[in-house]
Amino acid sequence: MMKLFWVFGGFMGLMFCRQTYGIADWNVTQDEDLHYSEINVFGFRNGFSSTPLMVGLTLISGAAAKGAVCLDGTLPAYHIHRGYGSGANSWLIDLEGGGWCDTIRNCIYRKKTRRGSSAYMEKQIPVTGILSNKASENPDFFNWNRVKIRYCDGASFAGDSEIKAAQLHFRGQRIWKAAMEDLMSKGMRYANQALLSGCSAGAVATVLHCDEFREMFPGTTRVKCLSDAGLFLDAFDVSGSRTLRNMFRRVVNLQGAKKNLPWTCTNRLNPNLCFFPQHVIASIKTPLFLVNAAYDTWQIQASLAPPTADPSGRWNECKKNHARCTSRQINFFQSFRNQMLKAVSGFSRAGKNGLFINSCFSHCQTERQDTWFAQDSPHIGNKGIAKSVGNWYFDRVNIKAIDCPYPCDHSCHNLVFK
Repeated sequence: MMKLFWVFGGFMGLMFCRQTYGIADWNVTQDEDLHYSEINVFGFRNGFSSTPLMVGLTLISGAAAKGAVCLDGTLPAYHIHRGYGSGANSWLIDLEGGGWCDTIRNCIYRKKTRRGSSAYMEKQIPVTGILSNKASENPDFFNWNRVKIRYCDGASFAGDSEIKAAQLHFRGQRIWKAAMEDLMSKGMRYANQALLSGCSAGAVATVLHCDEFREMFPGTTRVKCLSDAGLFLDAFDVSGSRTLRNMFRRVVNLQGAKKNLPWTCTNRLNPNLCFFPQHVIASIKTPLFLVNAAYDTWQIQASLAPPTADPSGRWNECKKNHARCTSRQINFFQSFRNQMLKAVSGFSRAGKNGLFINSCFSHCQTERQDTWFAQDSPHIGNKGIAKSVGNWYFDRVNIKAIDCPYPCDHSCHNLVFK
């Protein structure tokens, strides 16, 4: 078990995070884990205020004929809960996150888990946060058709190649298309409203596929996209190297993703850089909302201060618990926040786009009930994440919310590792 302190502003409570979403059963080292699973890096709980609805797994039966298969060749899958009433013709598509695999070795490990094979996926999952079916937990989207597409390709639904000798299928782009075609045949083509969302690696996929998603519907359909914790920055790590740039380059090249990256980026930059949402968001035509923690815990642990950049372990305590950071380390994080704000400056000037960047040590806030919509959810001003996203989606209010720097926000649900 992983011990996790969960900080609410000034209070601290000890809880134990079960490895339901962990990778404790994988026979790999921590260094290898950091390459391809953000779930191992940040601990979390879903913060259920009541018993969540459990939704079964649906395999995409026609996908194999299209070559749309998981890393191990099994069928891709999703979970769907049908909408009703005013939401009967509204669709929310959520792309699952789960890191990346950037080497043959990592992908071979991954294909023996639910991140690379539907044979290992849970038969049912709880739906919470933006996927909740309760109006008290998800006021704007509770009665929509809500779909969670499982992530089993390791390249944010963007790869299209294979390595026959290793029996590895890199078919993320085909999985994306097969899932969309299947859902369109099940009623999504009649949608009058649609929202594509995703967390972490799923948020990267949301950014990469946002305009494709828009093109699937007639102009009369309201279509928007939501990226949660997807603003991975091409930043220097604590050693002065670019850990994440090197990893994304390996992912793009190994999985043949270059040809599927947005041409509005690849026609002006090295295609490897176009896996970074910061280089893509300003050219997306479809309205896009970014939810991001300014001090993203996955990036702190796996990109800014990974073991390879900090072999002496001087950052170990700081990256587990921000309260143990030195002033110099906090200043490094403040510089990272400034880079994030600079990366969204052009994007935020477009009226169609929305923004919620809070000064928290967190990662993925829309799928967790405690951070999405609860009595003590994080907020900027008097608006939490759910209300901000809803106001933006339905054009009620223009949302461009940027928090003051740490440590001013006492509403954060900061993640602290023990």
